[in-house]
This record gives sequence, C-alpha cells and structure tokens, in this order.
Amino acid sequence: MRSMQKTSARLLALLSLLQTHRDWSGDDLAGRLGITPRTVRRDIDRLRELGYPVRATKGPSGGYRLDAGAHLPPLLFDDGQAVALALALRSAATDETIGEDAARALVAVRQVMPSRLRRRIDTLRVTAVRPPGAGSASPVGTQILAELGRVIHAREELRFDYGDDHGGAAGAAGAAGVSGVSGASGTAGAAGAVGRPRRVQPHHLVTWRGRWYLVAWDLDRDDWRTFRADRIRPRAPTGPRFTPRELPGEDVAAFVAGRFRGTDGSTTDWPCRGEVVLNLPAEAVAPFARDGIVEELGPDRCRLTLGSWSWTGLATTIGHFDADIQVIGPPELTGAFAELAARYAAAAAGRIQVSPGSTPAP
Repeated sequence: MRSMQKTSARLLALLSLLQTHRDWSGDDLAGRLGITPRTVRRDIDRLRELGYPVRATKGPSGGYRLDAGAHLPPLLFDDGQAVALALALRSAATDETIGEDAARALVAVRQVMPSRLRRRIDTLRVTAVRPPGAGSASPVGTQILAELGRVIHAREELRFDYGDDHGGAAGAAGAAGVSGVSGASGTAGAAGAVGRPRRVQPHHLVTWRGRWYLVAWDLDRDDWRTFRADRIRPRAPTGPRFTPRELPGEDVAAFVAGRFRGTDGSTTDWPCRGEVVLNLPAEAVAPFARDGIVEELGPDRCRLTLGSWSWTGLATTIGHFDADIQVIGPPELTGAFAELAARYAAAAAGRIQVSPGSTPAP
C-alpha cells in the first residue's frame, strides 16, 4: 500500500511538472523527483495509460512535453489555481451566454476540492446586476460564438442574416443600423440591403458592456462595421479566405471604444469635447463626470472638461448637474446650449420649436 501511495504521489508530481508547458529532459525530471531516468520512463508510460498525451522527442535536445489530446484528462491544480478557477467560473455563471455551462463546471470543480478550499469559495456570492436600460436582448449561443471564432481564425469570409432583438429580420432603418456602430445608436445602413445576407471579412470578437460584438470589414459597404453577435445568424457555406486588413489605429480595444463614441475608430477621443465652469464643488461633480476631467476652482466652483458624440448631447449631459454654467468653449458648445434653451423655452410655453431643416409635427 505504501508503495502504491508513493507511486501515486510521484505521478502527481510528474504531472504537475509536465503541465508547466515546457520541454523536460528525462534527467531533469529524474533530478526534480529524486528518481532514476528509468523510473521516469515507466511513470511516463503510466500517465499515457491514464489518457495523458505525453510526447517524447529523441536526441540531445529531446525530452517530454504534455500535448493536447482528443479527450480531456484529469487536470492538476495547486491551491491558488483551483481558487482562481472557481472564482472565474462563479463570475462567469452570471453571464447569459455561458452561464449554464460555467455553473455545471463550477459544481464539478467544487466537488473535488479539499474542504479548506471549498470553504474559501463558498464565502463568495456573486449576483449579476443588469445595467438600467439593458433591455431583454437574447443571449448569444455558444455555437454562434464558436463559429465566429472559427471563421476569424480561418480568415474566411462570412455570410449571415442580421436580425433584431427577437431574432426576426430588422427593418430598413435598423437592420444594418445597429451593426454600423458609430455612436450611441449607430448609423443607419442602406435600406436596399434589407433581406440580403451580409458579407463580411470577420476580424475580432469582442465584449462591450455585457454584449458580444463582431468587428468586421463589410464587403458591400466597403467600411468597418460592428455587429451584435446575438443578432447574427450565419449562413453556409462560408466564403473564400482573405488577407486581413489593418484596423484603424491597429488596436481593437481603441477601435471599438472609438466607434461607440462616434469616431471612425482610429481614436478613442470623443468627436465633441467642451469645457465649462460649474457652480458646484468638485467632489459633487466628480462621481458623475464619467471619463471627464474635474478641476477644483474653489469651495463651490469647478472646471469640467467632458466629451460626447454630439454637441447637443454634450450640452444635455452638462445640464444634468443642475447648476449655473459658464461655457469656456468651444463655440459649438455655446451654440448647442442656445439651441436647447430655445427648445426648452418653446416647450415651457406650449409651443413647438422648429430646428433648421426639420418639419413641425402636425
């Protein structure tokens, strides 16, 4: 029995070394484990019988490496790795897309944990809180994500139908509209494309504020587009392979942030940025300034530099602070405040304010 325990412990120690994803020579393993090279070879054979794909190479620089196999064999984790894995799964279990699979994986991991680690995991409870206005969009199926990841890796053109939040075909104002994200609500696509499958060169699969998006080059519009993954319904077969083109700015995180801020993705700066002085203390403004810059000018005054996707949107956001405002610049922000002032004055008087180029409602 003692010999069996020694062999099992030695196999676990050998497996732990092989999982570090580096090549080990037989002599190095023997030295680490305090055994002979012959015993190392026997233990390697035992691991192979248990389903671990250990690859051996011959020669002066040869050795052993644990390769990926057709089946998932048992894995070995130290305490830190096991806790990190369980915490990651508990967090992922709140995700609408992979939550069910993550929850089942967490149960399997927890069952084999020693009690000291299980107690550490059980003290943590994670509750998913959906942001206000998140809506009821359908979660993305793992098969959709896997297919998008596959075509990105294979560099194959993708054809797909693009639907609304309920899986139906989107209308002329919205089907391509949300796909071509360039601001808070996206840019409208060509109405003539409705009913036709989209043809794109897929480049990146990203998450943004709880949703999955496909960043791709739209072949019909000759421009970059950002598509919500939960609205994508891939068509078969996929198209030919392509040579990926470079994203504006060559940084996918900056590109996505820029597109959602209304730029072409080459910069993360807001297209509209202004500066005002508010008759409020800096500590009252800072928690609500998002990514703006707040500078204290006195006990009851501060300077706020803030950006938005439009001048009207920026003026409206600043108006939320409910304080006297002095516009420092630029003139476009002053004009936006004047336009809003006229619009609000007309609303207060029960009139309709007609903006240039607009038509009053009947």
